[in-house]
Formats: sequence, structure tokens, C-alpha cells
Amino acid sequence: MKDISLIVVPVDLDQNTQKLVDFAISMANKLGSEIAFFHSVQPIESVAMGEMAMVHFSYDEFNTAHITQAEESLAEFIKNAEVKCEKCRSKVVLGDAVDTILDFAKNENADMIIMGTHGKRGLEKILLGSVAHRVLQNGPCPVLVMNPYK
Repeated sequence: MKDISLIVVPVDLDQNTQKLVDFAISMANKLGSEIAFFHSVQPIESVAMGEMAMVHFSYDEFNTAHITQAEESLAEFIKNAEVKCEKCRSKVVLGDAVDTILDFAKNENADMIIMGTHGKRGLEKILLGSVAHRVLQNGPCPVLVMNPYK
């Protein structure tokens, strides 16, 4: 069996992210693996709200602000995890969640992806799809999916 030296952990920075982070750290420590926590910021490309259109609104500034905010949030998770995780790092990028997760895992030569699922069902899953499902289908390495809501 191939050693698992790098685990990519995509996080969405919601209220249950800490459960996923703790689970991934536990797995990484057991396997002696490095963890690359990863967050994708969905870019805003068009204005849906009238008040934004009436002021001098910059998409680049908006996207940059969201990246900065995500980097700060992710840094806080990493800071809290450093005690338990010796080999942790993080990355925030702008782009579609599925595409950026798959690209990052491939470019980093990840040996495993550990990610959470929201457990969407029915119409919501049909309309929006499932990031976890699409990563499972197209991942460049094994994907372990957990439900942090339980």
C-alpha cells in the first residue's frame, strides 16, 4: 500500500469546520501525514443587488476582501490545530469549489482528500449538485467523506 504523506482537507469555514479539522488531524497523526487545509472562495462576477450597482463597486476589491477574510478564518483554525498537528499548512484560492479542490490535490500530488458533506437531499442536491460527490467522482486520489453535522 502506498504511504499517505499528504492529505488535502477542503474546508468551507462554517460552524462544523472544526469537527472536520479535528477528524483530519486525528487521521494525519495516525498516518504520519502532512495536512494541506484548503478553502475556495467563489468569485463574484455580476451584481445582483441594485444598491451595489449604484455605488462604485469593484469586483476585484470584493473578491480580494473575501479571500483575505477566508485566509484569516483559516489561519485561526490552523492556529488552534497547531498543538495537535505538527505538519499543517493552508491555502485559499479564488474559483469554483470543485475545480479548485481537484486542481490543488492534483498539483500537490495529494495521497488522500478528506472532506465534509452537507448531506443535501432531493431538489437541493439536483439543482446545486454536491461538491463532495463531484470530488469523489473526479478526484485524483482516494477521497474520504465525513458528515460533520452528526
